[in-house]
Amino acid sequence: MKSFFLIILTFTLAYVSVDHFLLNPTHFKESKLSGVIWNKTVSPGKLSQAHSFLDNDCMACHNPIKGVQRENCVVCHANDIDILERQPTSFHADISTCLGCHTEHLGRSDNITKMDHNFLSDTGMKMLSKSKSANDEKALVHNYIMEFSGRERKKDSPFLHPKISKKEALLNCATCHSNDDRHFELFGNDCAQCHRADMWNIAEFKHPSPKSRDCVQCHQAPPSHYKMHFNMMSQKIPNKPNARVQDCFKCHQTTHWTDIKNVGKFKHH
Repeated sequence: MKSFFLIILTFTLAYVSVDHFLLNPTHFKESKLSGVIWNKTVSPGKLSQAHSFLDNDCMACHNPIKGVQRENCVVCHANDIDILERQPTSFHADISTCLGCHTEHLGRSDNITKMDHNFLSDTGMKMLSKSKSANDEKALVHNYIMEFSGRERKKDSPFLHPKISKKEALLNCATCHSNDDRHFELFGNDCAQCHRADMWNIAEFKHPSPKSRDCVQCHQAPPSHYKMHFNMMSQKIPNKPNARVQDCFKCHQTTHWTDIKNVGKFKHH
């Protein structure tokens, strides 16, 4: 009988403790000791610099039992014009969870805006799978993508960067990155042919030989080359009066656009 009462007493104390520490967050601030114990026990690390002002306000982001909820993030970020009105980031208006890409408590210097393209792909697939009819456009697209992503990819495929995952390959890069296209669509919109998802730089890229003459395959001349400026300045500086706009190799070197043959680095503006 005593053991039964001990069990009841134990569960009662446990319930009171949970009610005190989890469901009544105001108690944290009333007791310095309980605050120290709570922080040491629960806090996994410092917040990023951007959220450092919330160091002592756990309930600004966390809900008891449920954890971090999107609604808590929206309180501060709902009217963030820089995010919602810019083409590369406007998709945030339709995202149902922030935790997939933005992870906190990794220290002051951590970058919490790192993009997880695999998670973005998963989110898109979930949105497509919520269609009501099996024959509507969303359902058909979802089924096609599922079939496509299940196929084996050739390792030597010229149409996909080897470090792009299957999920990342489902994304249309141009939807978010068309404003970042330094190639002005000269190479099309399929960024994954050359770029990986975690960086724009192409470490494997090797420029063609300095003797190459097919420059216009990748490069376009600036607007000034199609005006009188080309005859008055661009041809005269390297002393190439017969050079045409498409003959980049006659004046420019492959080291840099301003590295002019027989002249060196030259920038007249």
